[in-house]
Amino acid sequence: MSKHGRIVLLAALTAGIVVTVFVFVPPFAQPQWYHDFTDRRAWLGVPNFLDVTSNALFFVIGTAGLARLSAGVFAEPLERWPYAVFFAGLVLTGVASGWYHLEPADTRLAGDRLAMSVTFAGFTAAVLTERLGLRCGLVALSALLVAGPSAVLWWAATEAAGAGDLRPYGLVQFTPMLLVPLLLWLIPARYTRSGDLLAVLGLYALALALEWLDRPIFELTGSVSGHTLKHLVAALAGYCLLRHVQLRRLKAREDKAA
Repeated sequence: MSKHGRIVLLAALTAGIVVTVFVFVPPFAQPQWYHDFTDRRAWLGVPNFLDVTSNALFFVIGTAGLARLSAGVFAEPLERWPYAVFFAGLVLTGVASGWYHLEPADTRLAGDRLAMSVTFAGFTAAVLTERLGLRCGLVALSALLVAGPSAVLWWAATEAAGAGDLRPYGLVQFTPMLLVPLLLWLIPARYTRSGDLLAVLGLYALALALEWLDRPIFELTGSVSGHTLKHLVAALAGYCLLRHVQLRRLKAREDKAA
């Protein structure tokens, strides 16, 4: 299959996922038990201390990423933009998620998810830039920076109206986890260390699993909850992407070698 055919296939799969979700999955609201986190211990006057303060790692890694992008390996200077958006999203997530965990509620969760949608947009656009080129990546970045926050605002508005619809945000969060591995497989890499990108996805998947195991992990350890570990592992995914741009190398063009 030609590169153009593979791109068409990926676009068709993306459209198919979106259509399938909106046709076959009914709207669903945010379960209120989601806000009932296990570790509610306060310390130094800070409620939910570990769930709040563990978000600082997002801020630290995001700030480090923004500071060190100039030392990254990029074929073109503008290729830094998706990564800058990703690391800026991490900084915002560190602030917004910490604010949410001080007093968990839907209104604060919307701020957390707005920040996360920026991070998702940056990562997805970074992979598209690497595999499909700068123009495609920047167009995707612009589109995703509209689609992601719009999905969060849609959920918040429908939730406030009593008929919450999380489907658009679910697509924003999970579609890249399905399509990025296919993109890495189908489209040749321009840089080395593609495994780092899979590590980012793997760590984020692990973080989501830890979130679901919030209470069992706290009962097992007696000191740390699954949700706190989720924050640390998800931040580690951001560190993997930082190391990726610092250590990768531009591959020699095949047509140049021929």
